[in-house]
Amino acid sequence: MNFKKLIIYDFTELFKILDEIKKDLKYEIIEISKENLSNLLLINKEDHLVIVKKLVKNLNNQVLINSLPIKLSKLIEKVNIEFLKRNFHIKSKLKIQKYTLDVNSRELILEDKKIKLTEKECNIIIYISNSSKSVSIEDLQTNVWGYHSDLDTHTVETHIYRLRKKIFDIFKNESFIVSNKNGYIINF
Repeated sequence: MNFKKLIIYDFTELFKILDEIKKDLKYEIIEISKENLSNLLLINKEDHLVIVKKLVKNLNNQVLINSLPIKLSKLIEKVNIEFLKRNFHIKSKLKIQKYTLDVNSRELILEDKKIKLTEKECNIIIYISNSSKSVSIEDLQTNVWGYHSDLDTHTVETHIYRLRKKIFDIFKNESFIVSNKNGYIINF
């Protein structure tokens, strides 16, 4: 199991309590004192949270606990929510080629330029980028639109055409999504 790190900074009483129940928690619990603050400032991963009594300058992922006493269940709930928020934030931005796809705001971003996407356009990009081979029209119909039809429909082609046009108009990239005899692929 991949444990997240819950770092308790300069809060020995809280560390002792959590350390006693650590087998029931989904976190690795680490205590860091004021003397070891420099080690803590070097940590820049998203898999941790730092519980602090007072906010610390230049420290990532802090959770302020300044209203004591606090019920243990409320503390654990707050920590879980913070981990969920961070996880959501990490997964909301996808790197595709030199672009960033912000799934939450449905924007494709390159440097200081961005285009607004529809939900379907976002889903098309995500689905094609997650495939290691060309994606057929039928595959897109089934997995992006949620239906399969033997009828001749140009819905997929129309969406791809409009998406390519948006990307070209803003980024001047004609080859973000390319088509071949097997379907569509994102040109890496």
